[in-house]
Amino acid sequence: MLINSKSLREQVYDFLRRELQRGKLVPGSSIDLNAISRQLGISKTPLRDALIQLEAEGFVTISPRRGIFVNRLSLDEIRHYYEVIGALEAAALSSVFQAIGPAELAEMRKLNFKLIDAIDRGDFQPYYELNIAFHDVFLELSDNTALRQFIAPLKRRLYDFPRRGYIPEWERRNCEEHARLIELVRAGDLPRALSLWKDAHWSYSFQEPYIRRFYFPADEGAGAKGARRARGTRT
Repeated sequence: MLINSKSLREQVYDFLRRELQRGKLVPGSSIDLNAISRQLGISKTPLRDALIQLEAEGFVTISPRRGIFVNRLSLDEIRHYYEVIGALEAAALSSVFQAIGPAELAEMRKLNFKLIDAIDRGDFQPYYELNIAFHDVFLELSDNTALRQFIAPLKRRLYDFPRRGYIPEWERRNCEEHARLIELVRAGDLPRALSLWKDAHWSYSFQEPYIRRFYFPADEGAGAKGARRARGTRT
């Protein structure tokens, strides 16, 4: 039974997200409402409410006649998410640039060192949370709560799936971009900081080789046929 301070809908939502991360709910598979209701010892109402939220965030498709299905993540969707997140984070960075002071820069350095240490140790378990925390240092300076709330589910869509093997060279480049951002902020160079964030860090075309390897390892080396297959629509 789920018992804590969160509402039942929130608890069920968190449970379903964990099941996505652990690979218990596989992209393309259907969700058995009866089985999950029995497993959690709850009625279907909070379960349906949680699934409606997951559908709004792109994780599932609810079909009145066919059932509820876990969505696959296509290359086109990843490209769209990168474009949107890059534009929004750049907008946030621009608006708070002058407010990023020594304390924030020190926190960003500390988090980036922890990310590098995780890569060196081959311990990627905390990597996702540390990476989110790095970005949140400047995002949380923004008073635009709508912007922050819009970014969060897009990142969950990119990161909530059975955790595949990380690509160390990609993660190291990610940390190098973090370090470069810190130096540009320290130097007060807003134009180059924005260019770094939009044209490299969140640029789909710049990151595409790693994106393909990370999200679609089975298609690596498969050529155009594999690329077309990866771009397939959601199930």
